[in-house]
Amino acid sequence: MRYHYDKDTVYIRGTFRAASTGIDGGLKNITTILNHTVPKDFSHNKPENVINEILDQKGYGTDAFGLLTAVQMQNLCILQYDYITVFVTAGVSNPNPDPAKPHTINIIVTSDESMSDAAILETIMTATEAKAHALRDLERDFTGTTSDAVVVAAVLESEPKPKHVYAGTLTDAGRRVYTAVRKGVAASLDRHEGRVLRSGPSYFIFSRYGGEHWVEWQKKGCPYYPCHFKGQACDFCYCPFYPCCDSDLGEYVDSSSGGKVWACTNCLLLHKPEVAAYLKKHPEATLDELKAQQN
Repeated sequence: MRYHYDKDTVYIRGTFRAASTGIDGGLKNITTILNHTVPKDFSHNKPENVINEILDQKGYGTDAFGLLTAVQMQNLCILQYDYITVFVTAGVSNPNPDPAKPHTINIIVTSDESMSDAAILETIMTATEAKAHALRDLERDFTGTTSDAVVVAAVLESEPKPKHVYAGTLTDAGRRVYTAVRKGVAASLDRHEGRVLRSGPSYFIFSRYGGEHWVEWQKKGCPYYPCHFKGQACDFCYCPFYPCCDSDLGEYVDSSSGGKVWACTNCLLLHKPEVAAYLKKHPEATLDELKAQQN
């Protein structure tokens, strides 16, 4: 799974089995998911045409799911919890503002591990429960808005049996989805409603270092810079290729919690300014392309 965004849209690319409750939704195999910002006075009797126009401009084809929102992409929150990544844009008030007239909360959940169709559909329930919990935490008197949508996408693997058969809150996958969505809805609302100001999308990672907690990575004022070398690029502090499984860049090591984990501590590829600049310009570049950009 790879993602990138511009001023108005976040694009998520991969080979997925997915379900959507949004525009032209359903359950099918797809390669693209997008969430696009439209004007607050947006009115279109065929919103699917808006999605298709964006896909056509990018050359992505129609095997896709798309969502629309009035929330600005700078208020997008991206949360990574191991193999689960969640994308949230949340707005619950109109321009007045009037909390009694809630607007759209869009949630996209992706899994880097395969899921059965039942688990994909159950993830929609788990995400919705977490959204309601986040709104209750914020003392809102509603559990959602009239136009909320959820997309859930799990990678397609060659193995006939999916890794996750269920995704309720007591399962390994469901627990991660619930935790990430609950955090993401609150964080996106904080940004949309002006309690937290950011110039671009916010990225959170679930850390176990020093106890389990969420960490928001911010390039500006990072206390660890430079963590590799002076003049390094930090645009991709959390690698979009992880785990790349490229033996030139890392290796599997024993995990403290059992099993194996991909370790890329010594990989400097995306910290090289020329490589980072190339990836920003070509967000779907392959690892081989990036390796070729090294001075």
